[in-house]
Amino acid sequence: MEFDINTLRGIVTLVSFAVFIGIVWWAWSKRRSEDFSEAANLPFQQD
Repeated sequence: MEFDINTLRGIVTLVSFAVFIGIVWWAWSKRRSEDFSEAANLPFQQD
């Protein structure tokens, strides 16, 4: 197998896509939804 710039670009694209999917999965997980709901309501809380 010949390793050239196009192979490197393909690997970087796949790794970037995997990271993107991981971030989306983390953000939409049920364990995080309560934390994000609480954070979304912070501006509306009074001192």
